[in-house]
Amino acid sequence: MNTLTPESKTAPRTKPVATDPAARMDPEKLALDMATRAVVARAALAPFSDIRRSIGLRAIADAIQAHQAAILAANDRDIANARASGRPAAFIDRLQLDESRLNAIIQAVRDVAGQDDPLGETIENWQAHSGVDIRQVRVPIGVLAVIYESRPNVTADAAALALRSGNAVILRGGSDSQHSSLALVEAIRAGLGEAGLPVDLVQHPVTTDRAFVGAVLTGLNGQIDLVIPRGGRDLVARVQADARVAVLGHLDGVCHAYVDKTVDADMARALILNAKMRRTGVCNALECLIIHADHLETLWPLIAADLEAAGCRLRGDARAEAHWPTVTSAADSDWGREFLDSIIAVKTVDSIEQAIDHIAQFGSGHTDMIVTANDQAAEQFLNAVDSAVVIVNATTGLSDGAEFGFGAEIGIATSRLHARGPVGARQLTTYKYQVRGTGQVRD
Repeated sequence: MNTLTPESKTAPRTKPVATDPAARMDPEKLALDMATRAVVARAALAPFSDIRRSIGLRAIADAIQAHQAAILAANDRDIANARASGRPAAFIDRLQLDESRLNAIIQAVRDVAGQDDPLGETIENWQAHSGVDIRQVRVPIGVLAVIYESRPNVTADAAALALRSGNAVILRGGSDSQHSSLALVEAIRAGLGEAGLPVDLVQHPVTTDRAFVGAVLTGLNGQIDLVIPRGGRDLVARVQADARVAVLGHLDGVCHAYVDKTVDADMARALILNAKMRRTGVCNALECLIIHADHLETLWPLIAADLEAAGCRLRGDARAEAHWPTVTSAADSDWGREFLDSIIAVKTVDSIEQAIDHIAQFGSGHTDMIVTANDQAAEQFLNAVDSAVVIVNATTGLSDGAEFGFGAEIGIATSRLHARGPVGARQLTTYKYQVRGTGQVRD
């Protein structure tokens, strides 16, 4: 058993999972072995101070920097395989790393290292009628399992946020990003070892066998405390359907923008273009534009021209189609669709109430925005739209953990329990009650 203490200068070294003989086990046995090691590692981490965890995070950032060439080479292999398999451009964009993106990953880890520590934070404190002092305090959730697709940045984000919040994490990236994920995990584990922290706080299997995921979703005899899926609808739906442990995730990012009757035209044009075309393959990208009918002859043609000039295809209702020549008729399936591509659906409405109703019917509860110069309309939208993130006069692209000041995120949660919106370190904690008395008994 690991007997680390906070004063330990070095943690017991183990080989990275990528080269561990255990990685060649039967997938179900491997999952159980990794979960058992994660439980031991998390228990060993518990006595360490927030300062030591911050040191560990900075060591991880340094190690990713030192392993940069190997990580980029591994990513090149994944990109080559994805192209050979005919993967679409949006998929490859999510998968691809370059020096700039890798530097952003490193900076995100450093940002998490500089955050205030959530553990031990007092959420509430009061004195009960019995005279005991009751304190609600943040504590780690335990062992997390993060199952994701072609997003190598999730590997580092999840590892950093897990360490910041005192959790262990088992990562399982998609087969398309396998080389990238393993190279990142090898660097992360090297950083943990250099900082004297248990390397099994972060693990990733070599196997791409789906039986591994199936085993994780069973909870592995209660050793997995929370599963976080990050990817497309099929992945998340499978996890939510099959898991016998708590799940935190979202199915789709069907983000809407409503251009209100009273609006600053230049602001509206800039925000719509940015929300849709900054990056089309991310979950906070705009998928449906809702525009007030008063703008059909004035502002709508300008917005349409902006989008088309950037390479976006327009699918609209009859009124939008009538006022811009290259709009194609939207199919019923285009409403509520996450395109993840340079395509946008356009809906015309006669009131803010109709816009809100459309979002309620077709939205996914992720992120929705209004562009308006009317304060009353802004408040009505903020209060009536039931999404995890509701925005006034700013792009949907700001619905992001880093932009919220979380340093990084594991994903955007659209459920209503435990966490909602961008999930950072604080959202990866739970709480316990600490009760202090002076001899009180109950009648």
